[in-house]
Amino acid sequence: MALAFTDEIKLGYSAPGFQLLEPLTGSIRNLHELKGDVATVVMFICNHCPYVKHINEGLVQLANQYISMGISFIAINSNDANRYPDDRPDRMIEVSKEQKYPFPYLYDESQQIAKKYYAVCTPDFSIFNKELKCVYRGQLDNSRPGNNIKVSGNDIRKALNSLIDNKKVDGNQIPSAGCSIKWKV
Repeated sequence: MALAFTDEIKLGYSAPGFQLLEPLTGSIRNLHELKGDVATVVMFICNHCPYVKHINEGLVQLANQYISMGISFIAINSNDANRYPDDRPDRMIEVSKEQKYPFPYLYDESQQIAKKYYAVCTPDFSIFNKELKCVYRGQLDNSRPGNNIKVSGNDIRKALNSLIDNKKVDGNQIPSAGCSIKWKV
């Protein structure tokens, strides 16, 4: 597992549109149908990464808390499923059901959407305001596998609460850490 960190990109860019398969439903989903009224969290995750497995329960709790407040959560798997078969779409369906994901879990087979979102690792988080401008690129919280810090989602909670309260999101953002996205060779 190669440790990678979210690239620091100047905030304010527009969320790139997409049309991606949701393996669970067999539907093609797009950004504009999935975006939230207040904010949209776009996260790059996968099935096999220990960093994602570590936060899954907390991520589900976070999403369940904020979805009713006009926050949309969109998960995308961009890993090379040929080299990493645990990240295949059929396994995405299993993981979605096992974890009870309350958000769509989409498959970026071409990996072009990950590149457009500057995704580097799993998990990789970006938050977009209601105008779909990026206001946050950072970690869920300080918890990592083996560091004995409980998953809280504090960093993302602060950003989401700012958006809900119509306040500016703090520009001090700590990059997310996780497994590098498994790019096709």
